[in-house]
Amino acid sequence: MGHRRFLAVRVGQRRRRRIGGGISHSIDEGVNWIDTAAVYGLGHSEEVVARAIESHDPGNDVYIFTKCGLNFHDSGGKEVDNDLRPESIRFECEQSLKRLGIERIDLFQFHWPDESTGTRVEDSWGAMAELIDDGKVRWGGVSNFDVSLLERCESIRHVDSLQPPLSMLNRSARDDVIPWCKEHGTGVIAYSPMASGLLTGKFDQERVDGLDDDDWRKKDDAFQERQLSRNLALVERLRPVAERLGIELPALAVAWTLAVPGVSAAIVGARRPDQVNGWLPASEVELSDGDRTEIEEAIRETAAG
Repeated sequence: MGHRRFLAVRVGQRRRRRIGGGISHSIDEGVNWIDTAAVYGLGHSEEVVARAIESHDPGNDVYIFTKCGLNFHDSGGKEVDNDLRPESIRFECEQSLKRLGIERIDLFQFHWPDESTGTRVEDSWGAMAELIDDGKVRWGGVSNFDVSLLERCESIRHVDSLQPPLSMLNRSARDDVIPWCKEHGTGVIAYSPMASGLLTGKFDQERVDGLDDDDWRKKDDAFQERQLSRNLALVERLRPVAERLGIELPALAVAWTLAVPGVSAAIVGARRPDQVNGWLPASEVELSDGDRTEIEEAIRETAAG
């Protein structure tokens, strides 16, 4: 299964009903790591993962990545706070291990910087280092950290991975954190390579207008005018590229992300097996210089993202 180690299926809070089938299908097709977080479904997603991997050997034939730092325990799930206090990190680790039914988390990540408790990131990262030394965590990583925070963590213990958003519509990580990671030997696990579905070719103005009022995308800039029209124009420019390569648009979007120098892997969400099939070929796609140039020109000319 090693040929698809650079693709992971994400188990998130919006994917409860049928995600079990998506996980199983992904693993059957060669994906051998799963990304989730305690806060997704307030623990529910980790429980779903536990059921999906019952017939597998966690840490060997499938790797489990989860996150801490969004504390919902103190409020009973009514509020979620950025919390990277050492005691909270250790508590979250123990709870995740129980829900996942494993003895060691393969990659434990800080979900977001701590903007609530005033905890020094050096103290937080020190707690992560202790969990690794204790054998409860295999590798330690962070998500959504900037270069300054990465450097402060690196001074305490090596940062094994960074998880930044990266897609054709959100390219800023190429300018700062990805080069830093490449220089320091830190893996880059890109998330949201399909830009929350915008790059899949499944969206148009009518579908956006039909989103539920409580759907967060209703207020996201990428789904609002005039940016939406630019983004949809890019999608139309991508269709002939995908057709020429013999793949679907989701696979092209993921393949572009994987082709960014310094990127180690990409995390992709799916509710159903057929959605997995849409992006799975990305692991085999080799974009030529001409393909990448054509895509960059399309991004520039449409002003997408």
